[in-house]
Amino acid sequence: MTLAEDNGPERGGDDLFAAEYVLGVLAMDERQIASRRIDTETAFARLVDNWEVHFSPMAAAYPEIEPPASVKPALDRRLFASSSAAAPPRAGLWSSLGFWRGLAAAAVAALAIYVAVPYLSPPAVAPQERLVASLAADGSDVKYLVVYDAARRDVGLSLVSGERAAGKDFELWMIEGKNAPVSMGVIPAGQTTHLTVAPAVQQKLAQGAVLAVSVEPTGGSPTGQPTGPVVAAGDLKGI
Repeated sequence: MTLAEDNGPERGGDDLFAAEYVLGVLAMDERQIASRRIDTETAFARLVDNWEVHFSPMAAAYPEIEPPASVKPALDRRLFASSSAAAPPRAGLWSSLGFWRGLAAAAVAALAIYVAVPYLSPPAVAPQERLVASLAADGSDVKYLVVYDAARRDVGLSLVSGERAAGKDFELWMIEGKNAPVSMGVIPAGQTTHLTVAPAVQQKLAQGAVLAVSVEPTGGSPTGQPTGPVVAAGDLKGI
C-alpha cells in the first residue's frame, strides 16, 4: 500500500496508516512520512494516539526489559578509563601503541557484545514469535490488522474498516504457497477479536504464510474452501 504525503489517502487509509505506524510495520520512508504528519496534523496524531491505546492490551503482556544498572558503568570503565592506570610500557611488541589500541578495541567490542546481546535478543523469546499482517484488497473497504502470537497460539484481529453483510460471515484463511487455503475459523464480530491457532497450522504460520479474509454464509464455508469473494489479504511479517 502506498500512501501519498500531500494527496489525501484512500478512504480508511489514514486509520490503517496510523495503525501500521503504531505496530511498526511501515517501511522507513513511510515511517518518516507518518512522523512528519504526527508533528503537523492534529487529526492524524489523534489517530495514532487512539491506536496506541487500542493495542496497549496486547503490549501489556510484553513488559520492557531494563538492563542491570551495572551495565553502563562497566562500559564506561572500559571505554573511558584513564590511560595513566595502564602498566608501564615494555620493550618490543608490548610497547607498541597500535598493538594496545587494537587489543583494547577488540576487548571493548567483545564486552559490548557479551553485555548487550542478552538484552537485545532475550533467550526466552524465539525468532518469529510474533508476526503481524495488514489485510486489505483493491476495491474492498474491509481492512484488518492481525497480530499472531506463537507462544500463546493466538491470532488477534483488529477491524479497521468494513462491515459484514446480513446473513454473511468473514472467514480467515491461511495460504501457504500453492497449497489449498486452510481455514483458521470464522472471525467473530467485533472491533477486536481473537482466534486460537490449531497446532497443525502453527508451524506453517511461523514460516510467514499469507492470510486472507473471505465472505462466507453465516457459520462459515460449507465446503472447507473459500466460496465467496476474498475481501482482504496480506503477508505475515516478523516484528
